[in-house]
Amino acid sequence: MLCLNLAPGDYVTIGGSVVVQLDRISGDRCKLMVEAPKEIPILRGAVLERTGGERPGCVFDAPRWRRREIPWNRSKAQALAAMRTLLDEMNGGDSNVQALRRQLNHMFPPEREAETAESMVSSG
Repeated sequence: MLCLNLAPGDYVTIGGSVVVQLDRISGDRCKLMVEAPKEIPILRGAVLERTGGERPGCVFDAPRWRRREIPWNRSKAQALAAMRTLLDEMNGGDSNVQALRRQLNHMFPPEREAETAESMVSSG
């Protein structure tokens, strides 16, 4: 299988009648545009398999999602500490403040934050 690295706007031609162009990349998804004669069927893999078609042998199973880690540095740690301080200063009984605190703790668990801060101090 041919593997190409394309940038937005790049395109490839297949034979003389099919053009595939990379329109944009957003997160872990990309938008492809395909120009082909109407006689050439173009099906998304899931549709092909759902309608009884065989999965091509050259297709590999990619992970459905990847956990993305935010690159961590001292300024991000300081910003997170400032957000926690502001939330503490706000009305603690307010349901909006509580919801924000839960979301912040979900994205950045305080235990992990402490471990990261310790490793930054010991390496810095």
